[in-house]
Amino acid sequence: MSFLDELQKRKTFAIIAHPDAGKTTLTEKLLLFGGAIQEAGAVKSNKIKKHATSDFMEIEKQRGISVATSVMAFEYRDKQINILDTPGHKDFAEDTYRTLTAVDSVIVVIDVAKGVEEQTEKLVEVCRMRNTPIIVFINKLDREGKDGFDLLDEIEAKLHLHVTPLSWPAGMGQRFKGVYSLYENNLILFRAHEKQEEDNVQKITDLQDQALDQQIGSALASELRDEIHTIQSVYPEFSQEAYLKGAISPVFFGSAVNNFGVRELLDCFVDIAPQPLPRETEERIVAPEEDKFSGFVFKIHANMDPKHRDRIAFLRICSGKFERNTNYLHVRQGKNLKFSNPTAFMASKKSVIDEAYPGDIIGLYDSGNFKIGDALTEGEQLHFKGIPSFSPEQFRFVNNTDPMKTKQLNKGLDQLMDEGVAQLFTKEDNNRKIIGTVGALQFDIIQYRLKHEYGASCDYEPVHLYKACWIASKDPQAMKEFISRRKKDIARDTDNKLVFLAESQWSLKMAEENHPEIEFHFTSEF
Repeated sequence: MSFLDELQKRKTFAIIAHPDAGKTTLTEKLLLFGGAIQEAGAVKSNKIKKHATSDFMEIEKQRGISVATSVMAFEYRDKQINILDTPGHKDFAEDTYRTLTAVDSVIVVIDVAKGVEEQTEKLVEVCRMRNTPIIVFINKLDREGKDGFDLLDEIEAKLHLHVTPLSWPAGMGQRFKGVYSLYENNLILFRAHEKQEEDNVQKITDLQDQALDQQIGSALASELRDEIHTIQSVYPEFSQEAYLKGAISPVFFGSAVNNFGVRELLDCFVDIAPQPLPRETEERIVAPEEDKFSGFVFKIHANMDPKHRDRIAFLRICSGKFERNTNYLHVRQGKNLKFSNPTAFMASKKSVIDEAYPGDIIGLYDSGNFKIGDALTEGEQLHFKGIPSFSPEQFRFVNNTDPMKTKQLNKGLDQLMDEGVAQLFTKEDNNRKIIGTVGALQFDIIQYRLKHEYGASCDYEPVHLYKACWIASKDPQAMKEFISRRKKDIARDTDNKLVFLAESQWSLKMAEENHPEIEFHFTSEF
């Protein structure tokens, strides 16, 4: 198969949602359709020892939530589908933001009863900044929920998306009989607690057909006709061109846990979703069709297999063809590296690959060379844009509770910080270490992983900080003066960049007013 054929086969997307909207369940059902797994894991069940395929870390199984982005690949209708299942919990937002830099489109999952929730708003905002094409899947239709039109209004108002329904439910909760696909002109009948079979699909191209009344009853059939007439009058017709520009978002309805409405979503996704898109670097735009290989690291995971202490860097291929055992330039370090066992992912299961193409996500075993945002190329100096670290919102001093394990603690902290789960600041005046995170749950995760993966133990001490800001100045003398005057508020991050630790909003404002020649930045990418 030619390089261009391989390129056109790829579809790489992320599934994003607020916690408990059914995101991991939807991922599993998509994998079932792709034949990638034989049975779905019960995410929340403690009675059986199965867990969601994409939740492979021990702590995820215990808490029943996703805390790390998982990558899964499968083939469906001659396409190579790469899914990134992201954490929904707000405390892991930074991992999700960075994952969104590595995908070409997104499916947003919304709970029919809860509607649009806070975390969904933040994640969609990141997608809108990049004009990422978005498909919306409204989940849990077998439960009582909000009216369909109210939900569409809420999506438009809160997420600022222009929507067009490509499927529509016949009833909801107790009255739920199925979904009418406007994309395929099919009525898909819902059978509760049964496997959803192909023969549940009724080809009804004319909504006036009496077969509709026979299948779902006259009252519901009449209601469905009225609602679809309203959709066709009020909402814009679907246009793939508008979708690819991020200007319109198709909406599907279904029930992931019952495997209902998922095939329709997947079939439409395969038809309309973009193939690998160009990527922006500081130097130029990189097109996927280019001959020469390039890619960037958007995530690092330490100890995917705790027995082997392995670190894996997740690399998004942006152009050209990646080949095993070939020398590539690590741009930041300026040295050549070759990889004897690059891997493809099926959550925690990995298989060695010989080659990979734009859109693919591969894992590179890493002995500490990579940081998030690093580029690999065939020799060109490229720096990919849009992979920031955000200013943390919660801070703790970290104390070593077992001095005999100092080496293990330092190693564990270094490796976990490289993953981007949190940020480590070392104070200039006393060398005390402060961990900064986006959310409080991260502190528990770090403590747990230090103990179970590195044999190190630590505890935390409160530190009252408002923000950590990266600082820069064109005037070296002004910077020197600022550091000497504010030494107790100055720290360095793991890249040795200077950081100002503001105790309050007021102290940050005063520092900005009193030192106009100093620039204060809320992301590390400036």
